[in-house]
Amino acid sequence: MTHALVIGGGIAGPVTAMALRRAGIDATVHEAHPTGADHLGAFLVLFANGLAALRAVGADEPVLACSFPADTVEFLGPTGARLGARPLTGAGGDGLSPRTLQRAALYRALRDEAVRRGVRVAYGKRLVDATTGPDGVVAYFADGTRAEGDVLIGADGIHSRTRTLLDPAAPPPRHTGQLTVCGRTREAGDAVPERTYRMVYGQRAFFGCTRAPDGTTYWFANIPAPEQPRPALAAIGPAGWRERVLDAFAGDRTPVTELVAATGDAVVGVNAYDIPTLPVWHGERTVLVGDAVHATAPNAAQGASMAVEDGVVLARCLRDLPGPAQAFAAYERLRRERVERVVALSATMAGRIAGPPRERTPAGSDGADDWLTSYRVEWDAPAG
Repeated sequence: MTHALVIGGGIAGPVTAMALRRAGIDATVHEAHPTGADHLGAFLVLFANGLAALRAVGADEPVLACSFPADTVEFLGPTGARLGARPLTGAGGDGLSPRTLQRAALYRALRDEAVRRGVRVAYGKRLVDATTGPDGVVAYFADGTRAEGDVLIGADGIHSRTRTLLDPAAPPPRHTGQLTVCGRTREAGDAVPERTYRMVYGQRAFFGCTRAPDGTTYWFANIPAPEQPRPALAAIGPAGWRERVLDAFAGDRTPVTELVAATGDAVVGVNAYDIPTLPVWHGERTVLVGDAVHATAPNAAQGASMAVEDGVVLARCLRDLPGPAQAFAAYERLRRERVERVVALSATMAGRIAGPPRERTPAGSDGADDWLTSYRVEWDAPAG
């Protein structure tokens, strides 16, 4: 096998392409957007397991350079009382403490590193169809162009076109019963301790925040709500999202309302979805990675790390096994149980965002979740 077509230029796509090149397989990333995707205000966390997977293919340094660490999580109740604090799982002396960064910054870091290594990124390539033959696969794009390769890797996110082409009967993403709102502000001062995630258990919603070394406070809110149509989400706007968060925490006596009120237009809200299980992960020459195959609710903060793990494991399998069919089967065997466990954990957490504080300990906050972050992809070990 000599060339892979990677569909999607977010997180899983560039990581998979870099890992493939490290395995001696050429790859081209096809991104639907005319430029790299940007999401104003949105941020994410990479835990030790995701950082270790990047390190396995030598791609961790660019991400470390545009992120900042946290090693403690602190809990507040709806009255503002401090419920306690503990180390974040995975915070240790190996340089793999959890890192926070803007989603767009992660996209840029991974894309630029992939390009530096010789990966070609083609923009404006929205997949519409694909056909498989005895010698390879052909991808067809909305702009009328096509591309040929040995395999097609769907890294095209939760609303994956690759997934529906692979299995028209694939279950759609499931709404988790919440909206997630992310924002950032420079007007919060030192309200959040350094290197700390402050988690606030409101009476009706859940809130988290952390402060970067440059003084920017990043925050998110998980709010119980029904699924919103995409046009309705787009019409809400920053002021509307701030108002929704303020309403969700009205009556609580926490720092949330002051922090949200100090936030300007760097606010974005989205529906939260997951995919609990997917019957079909691959065909003869097509396979899914990242959110396309196992989207997880944001509560466990593991979506990005799972996507990175996928790309590295898949590349190992394609490197070590004699053909795509055998490699894809091994990849599914190595990944399915772990990712479905993560999705189930995050869904459980999403269902408890309005429960008593003792029932809502976040993933990564105590030793019970060591299985999440202690996982390591062994690049030099055979995948068979």
